[in-house]
Amino acid sequence: MEREKLLDAIKPRMPKKRYIHTIGVMETAIQLAKRYNEDAKKAEVAAILHDVVKYADEEWMREIVRTHQLGNELIAWGTEILHGPVGAWIAQTEFQIADATILNAIRYHTTGRANMTKLEKILFIADMIEPNRKFPGVDDLRKIAQKDLTIAMRTCIHHSVAHLIKMELAIYPQSIECYNYYIRED
Repeated sequence: MEREKLLDAIKPRMPKKRYIHTIGVMETAIQLAKRYNEDAKKAEVAAILHDVVKYADEEWMREIVRTHQLGNELIAWGTEILHGPVGAWIAQTEFQIADATILNAIRYHTTGRANMTKLEKILFIADMIEPNRKFPGVDDLRKIAQKDLTIAMRTCIHHSVAHLIKMELAIYPQSIECYNYYIRED
């Protein structure tokens, strides 16, 4: 599907601010893909669709997880976790995305996982550092992302986990596995 058709399809599903974020993620993902010799078109598609169900009804997402056996462990989590796997399902079923690398990038863009593919890292990082993000340390993350993708992944997952701890929020087990994996990478 072409960029404009995908953008037109997702725009009504999210607030204007999230749409602007999506454009920023798309542009950042394309730039990182080109920098790290990844397929820029796959990065573009994954980025456009990464938050396709971010604002969908939470109970509807749980029903999709149950009905389509996306993983019972997801049921106890809220939209921050659910929108990745359910978004991947929507990308596959509604947008006919068959490429597993794109679907997995969408699926893991919030939680991460151990031993991520290059495209998965690119989307995870792009989601965190896109130009509209404003939080302490984001400029440092942007600089690191231009130098080394794996170090950027380690730094981003560290930042994410540290933020959740600071906020006293539960951490999805796969995010802890991701953190442990990348903290051990040299």
